[in-house]
Amino acid sequence: MTIRHTARRFGRNLQCHRNVSSAEVMPGWIMQRAVQTLGMDKRRVVMQWLNQLGPFWDKSQQHSSDDWLECNGEPVTDTAIGEAAHCLALGLDRRLVSMDPSAWLSSPLSVEFESGPNRHVDVLNYWLVEAIQTALSVAPTPVRSWDDLAAVARVRFPDLTFSTNSFAPLRGHPFGRGPAERMIALLTVLHDFKNCFNEQGQRTSEGHEIYQQHFTGEKAWFSDSSNTEKSQFNSDLTFPHPARPGETLFCTWHGKVKTPQLRIHFSWPVRANEPMYVVYVGPKITKR
Repeated sequence: MTIRHTARRFGRNLQCHRNVSSAEVMPGWIMQRAVQTLGMDKRRVVMQWLNQLGPFWDKSQQHSSDDWLECNGEPVTDTAIGEAAHCLALGLDRRLVSMDPSAWLSSPLSVEFESGPNRHVDVLNYWLVEAIQTALSVAPTPVRSWDDLAAVARVRFPDLTFSTNSFAPLRGHPFGRGPAERMIALLTVLHDFKNCFNEQGQRTSEGHEIYQQHFTGEKAWFSDSSNTEKSQFNSDLTFPHPARPGETLFCTWHGKVKTPQLRIHFSWPVRANEPMYVVYVGPKITKR
């Protein structure tokens, strides 16, 4: 709870899995039983956090239960270690906090991926309050507004060409850190995809892997609008060309944030010798 309080002082959240209260913390003892040994006031605060407040990282889980993630020879899919590693691979800053004593008192923790562009990720891990305070004091300030998101995106993704007003549709829309981080993850994939071409202008094996992982299938992060949507929302999906005054771009391909329904529209197809334009970041356009 001290670590949680320290994280909040720096504008960060200490997240846990919603099932942590039933996790075995020592042979024959689950977390809930261990917490019962605390005084009444402490017990109430801890259990309220573990059972109700969270925040729970699995509510906005980025990696799939189908992914294979391994650390120290053990599978870590659907665990905080696996989620932190997957987020880092997407450009989202994540660190871990471990209980002391435990089997995880080392840093960094090396996580192996079965597939994907980044097959090895080191995750920084902390278990001392002093070490966490030091790390948070020098960590980048978290994104706290849509303006912050726009500023971070333009710096972090130099190979994406954002139109002047690409983030304007977010104005007036309630800010959420979860959706903002999801957008950073989407933009990270687009930026990586834009750079997956060889000297001959052909898509690399890494590019093909990104395409298969994020641009195909029912759970794809990116997809094209349907023919009905293209017809019904033709004018809404047509945007001023960022580099050619008087011209337009018909941008039907988009990245998706589910809750709330936000979209990132960009030019398609992606080619080695052409800019990749991001023309719209905002609420879903094709709402019926």
